[in-house]
Amino acid sequence: MKVTKLVYTIALCVLFPLVQRAQYIISGKVFATSDKEALPFVSVIIKGTTIGAQTDFDGNFTINSPKMGDSLVAIYVGYKRLSRPLKKTERQTVNFPMESTGFSLDEVVINAGENPAHRIIRNCVKNKYRNDRSQLESYEYEVYNKLEFDLTRISKQMRDRKILKPIAFVFDNVDSTNSGEKPSLPFFIVENLSKFYHKSNPSRKKEIVIGSKITGIENSSISQVLGDMYQNINVYDNNILVFNKQFPSPLSENALFYYKFYLQDSAFENNQYIYHLSFKPKRVQELSFSGNIWIADTTWGVKRLEMSIPKDANINFINTANVIQEFNYRDSAWTMIKDRLVIDFAPTKKAMGFYGRKTASYKNVIFNQPKDDKFYEFADKIIVEEGATSRSDEFWTENRHDTLTAREKKIFKMIDTIQSLPIYKTWVDIFYILVAGHKKINNFEIGPYFNLVSYNAIEGLRLRFGGRTSNLFSKWYELSGYVAYGLKDEKLKYALGFKSFVSKKPSRQIIGMNYISDNEILGQSTNGFSQDNVLASFFRSSPLNNLTRVNSVQAYYEREWFPGLISRFSLIGRRFTTLGSNQYLFQKRDGGIGERESINNTEARINLRFAWKEKYVGEGFRRLSIGTRFPILQLYYSKSLQNAFRGEYDYHRLVVNVSDRIRITPILGYTDYVIGAGKIWGPVPYPLMELHSGNQTYIYDYMAFNMMRYYEFASDQFFSLAVYHHFEGIFLNKVPLLRKLKWREVITAKAVWGTVNNKNRRTLLFPNTLSALDKGPYVEASAGIENIFKIFRIDAFWRLSYQSPRAIENFGIKFGFQLTL
Repeated sequence: MKVTKLVYTIALCVLFPLVQRAQYIISGKVFATSDKEALPFVSVIIKGTTIGAQTDFDGNFTINSPKMGDSLVAIYVGYKRLSRPLKKTERQTVNFPMESTGFSLDEVVINAGENPAHRIIRNCVKNKYRNDRSQLESYEYEVYNKLEFDLTRISKQMRDRKILKPIAFVFDNVDSTNSGEKPSLPFFIVENLSKFYHKSNPSRKKEIVIGSKITGIENSSISQVLGDMYQNINVYDNNILVFNKQFPSPLSENALFYYKFYLQDSAFENNQYIYHLSFKPKRVQELSFSGNIWIADTTWGVKRLEMSIPKDANINFINTANVIQEFNYRDSAWTMIKDRLVIDFAPTKKAMGFYGRKTASYKNVIFNQPKDDKFYEFADKIIVEEGATSRSDEFWTENRHDTLTAREKKIFKMIDTIQSLPIYKTWVDIFYILVAGHKKINNFEIGPYFNLVSYNAIEGLRLRFGGRTSNLFSKWYELSGYVAYGLKDEKLKYALGFKSFVSKKPSRQIIGMNYISDNEILGQSTNGFSQDNVLASFFRSSPLNNLTRVNSVQAYYEREWFPGLISRFSLIGRRFTTLGSNQYLFQKRDGGIGERESINNTEARINLRFAWKEKYVGEGFRRLSIGTRFPILQLYYSKSLQNAFRGEYDYHRLVVNVSDRIRITPILGYTDYVIGAGKIWGPVPYPLMELHSGNQTYIYDYMAFNMMRYYEFASDQFFSLAVYHHFEGIFLNKVPLLRKLKWREVITAKAVWGTVNNKNRRTLLFPNTLSALDKGPYVEASAGIENIFKIFRIDAFWRLSYQSPRAIENFGIKFGFQLTL
């Protein structure tokens, strides 16, 4: 009996302290009050103790403590310190809504030596090429991406409106801030699971999408652009391209020129010190980040990163944009394990807008085991596996990296319910009209609506009706056409078209035919408003009386060999007819002058467009390019077919264009340029020459000579150069009264050199309004302000050569519409 009591006594003495150590469990979440977004890497400490924890990537924390204080404190750079009371209970949940301080940091005066943060940054920059995974021989991993878009800041007055009554149930289910959720209306959510492969020498990328679940929109191209190839922000790059804007990285070679750094703390983890640094832009409204970075002292690699675009940055429609990344050191290399991008889009800070959140996690990372070159193929390739968009719920339960939260499960169900409502389909139709210019009616789309009514001096009031078949009619081919009638000339114009896919995979191939009989502005830029556009009718600077009737029939075959390389072969026959009393004049062999009403031409064309690593969104026949970082090369070659289909001329024509965007440094903005050159071998009349693009409207045309008139200059060989520099507010940002307007400066210069040989001058005699560039190059320049009210630009233009005796014709004002970030 005594032995038994002794054993109990010893056991009680040993186990009682262990029980006491795990008596209290405190958990919760830390989030920002502004957008209810989770805050990672926040220090949470029991007041009066050294016991605490740091929030994880999703803002959650858990503290196991043998002691209990009276309050819990959350501390994070850029946010106000916040304290919350604690209860004397074993388990409790404490959430922290933290308020931003606008990232105000007190200046630190260092009397001896340099700022210690600078030494850490220099070491990190010095070693970044060793720590940057893109410098490895190869790497591969499995990546899980999740993207959600919500409609935010929906006021109570808006919710009570009749238009939102059918979806009022959504706000009852989602609009809750008890656990940090933001009031929102989710309308789009995507899950994407893929395998990503990268090889450095030669540089090759390949991504295989093995699962894609899209709720809220039907567009398979989303599966590609929301993968990992196009969505990665690399802090080790000198410059980071976000929203097509160039930001200097806090680890760029010139980081100390763009940023102020502050050493906040250091901690000993896994046998190394982790330094916590905060940073902010040196100058107001520059396109730079502010945030926090954690750097390991042995390898000088980045352990954690949290940065955002400052609220005063000169960028449109972005209230907040946060990048959060977490890295892990394994196999002598740093690899990203989690990544989050959060963006708040809105016209103003308080207006209703869109909220986007993209998270990514990485598994099964393998370094320096490259595949054969044949595996990667020539160009960066994104492959969507067969059946990837129709994976079962069981597949996602087994393969997604993180389980869905209760909120996310609710969102999937709500979006499916919303899509089944008639009001949702009405909203989609209205949005489609605004973006595509067509109204959907079952299998047919009426439009474009901006061409329904117009006016010009020859036709008078012009009425037009047309449209095309929709995807409901067929996803493989499309029929289109229109009829138009001028009340003044009392003549009918019309067009018919057909195009069809030959294949969609592995290469995109299209064939098509069209016939058009209409009035045209010959030589007009492809960017200019068509002659029957309603805006052009209102904003012409002079009457449009130099139209030509063109009857054109075309057959073509187009193929995309790989993303970025597109070829098109066309066979085209055209008949040009003068309008009114005008006639085509030509010089007879006996020296006399002859007249003719029309000319005929038939030619075969080959067009090539090469844009390395160009990206697209959209599907079907209409896709939208979202750009490339490389120059775009376009080549046009045509050969006339004399005596074929009434062709009258025998010539060769070659035109080459190169365009690109140059980004030197973020502080100086960027420069766009377009270089063009062309030559025609053989006799041609002036309607078939290079009719240099003019602009007789008050609307700015990016691709035209804005102070040149239509049909003013023609060439049979030419060289052109256009340069556009956007300063991005570098000067106006320095003026206190103008800074809040966020206006941006822009300058342009354009020139064209050209000649016309004597034989071509006699093929058809130039009319009085048309001439060759015999006195040297045509030159014009402009200076303007863009981003006025975020959508307008105004430019002042000067005609520097071939000036008119009237000074007023050598100067002009143009305005334009542009939606840029």
